[in-house]
Amino acid sequence: MIRVVDLLLSPEEAFSPGTVMKRACQAAGISPNLMPALSILKRSIDARRRPVRVRLQVQIMTGETVPPLISKYIWKEVAGSEPVIVVGAGPAGLFAALRLVELGLRPVVVERGKPVEERKHDIARLNRNEQLNTESNFCFGEGGAGTYSDGKLYTRSRKRGEVSRILEILYLHGAPEEILYDSHPHIGTDRLPRIVSGIRKTLLNCGAEFHFNQRMKDLHVQEGQLAGIVTDSGEVIEGRAVILATGHSALDVYELLNRYGISLEAKGFAMGVRIEHPQLLIDQIQYHTKEGRGKYLPAAEYSLAKNIAGRGVYSFCMCPGGVIVPSATEENHLVVNGMSNSRRNSPFANSGLVVEIRVEDLAEYASYQHFAGLKYQQFLEKTTFRYGGGGQVAPAQRLADFVAGKSSASLPDHSYHPGLIPSPLHEWLPEAIRMRLQEGLKSFGYRMRGFVTNEAIMAGVESRTSSPVRIVRDPGSLSVPRLQGLFPAGEGAGYAGGIVSSAMDGENVAMAVKHWLSA
Repeated sequence: MIRVVDLLLSPEEAFSPGTVMKRACQAAGISPNLMPALSILKRSIDARRRPVRVRLQVQIMTGETVPPLISKYIWKEVAGSEPVIVVGAGPAGLFAALRLVELGLRPVVVERGKPVEERKHDIARLNRNEQLNTESNFCFGEGGAGTYSDGKLYTRSRKRGEVSRILEILYLHGAPEEILYDSHPHIGTDRLPRIVSGIRKTLLNCGAEFHFNQRMKDLHVQEGQLAGIVTDSGEVIEGRAVILATGHSALDVYELLNRYGISLEAKGFAMGVRIEHPQLLIDQIQYHTKEGRGKYLPAAEYSLAKNIAGRGVYSFCMCPGGVIVPSATEENHLVVNGMSNSRRNSPFANSGLVVEIRVEDLAEYASYQHFAGLKYQQFLEKTTFRYGGGGQVAPAQRLADFVAGKSSASLPDHSYHPGLIPSPLHEWLPEAIRMRLQEGLKSFGYRMRGFVTNEAIMAGVESRTSSPVRIVRDPGSLSVPRLQGLFPAGEGAGYAGGIVSSAMDGENVAMAVKHWLSA
């Protein structure tokens, strides 16, 4: 007998396996003496009112063979198969490569940065404000930008593919079981490197190739046909199909494609700041208690959005129990982002707070055509660097001071390792961003009492929310019409945002490559 029951439990009950079993047996009318098997199908926290409750959907079984937790995946031996070049080893590239192996094709992965085990040393130096390696940092290197992030695995989009596939494959490579049923699953930056290296091992065992510290410098075109790529070392890597999964920060790739006359277009994106509060304060606000989250609840998160003067203002990539990190990829640029580990146990909570930028807002940069948003992004990153304290020391301001238009003489404790310097962001941020952030924060302060406080800071600038450029691809074949065999994928192509949607887009492109090669 198999029954599915819904439970509403206190946090203490929900995180006690014995209590969950007892309550599930009661709801299903099953005696615990029958020694039933139980699996959690869904778990979410309901913090809309006091007391906070946890919603569980569980499957309870007696007299049945317990079904496998996940589907079976067959990654084939492909050492002698046709090669497909995958440029970029972020989520889109790695999941494209795994799908290629399933389809009997041999991925040749070319990554401009270092393997994830070596990449961490460059990130450590960057966090100490010692050196920016423009090829190995928080954006470039094996695993892409997602490896050093919160590792959030939820997406609002279901049109790109099957989310459960992505979660199951991550679980197979070392992610915790909870990602299969939590409503807002995450992995954490302490676990993600091991998962990324595990995916690489799976691919290598199947006959795939990896080329690290090799930046794609040019396309290899013969008689008008794509025949592979050329790396910055001069090596020609041959292949009839190339998947471009280079991420939203590989600006040189857009310039290369532009030289070949491949269609690009400016697209909407968002820019703003990263804000940080004491995690206890967010816990108190969200869980409606002075004690905060207590022993059983996770670090609280939030999602905020408001339309201000015709443009969206919203929180982005919220990292409960996290830290702010430096994410520039170019010298004399300053960019911040956020990440957290699996336990989310930092005393701080941070989030991007960004303003929607539409193509029509870029009239000042119209002469750059499809690079208009890119140039605006670069302008703001360079401006932020000028107001910083040298290297990756970022300009920052207390939150309530920013809303009031008042300079901050000092800053509270924070998580940003390179350091912060007080700066009047309300004076030098572009007016369209400054005004909307101020009005948005006023609205959010009404919604979350205590949110706008001088215990919180805002640091500049959060500018890499998504690519400001889209590589135009044919909706049917997913390839570039002008150069058949070139398949843009993921965030850098302008068709995804985040780990899961990028991974799904990578899988879809891999299937399109298989169809094209078989035609």
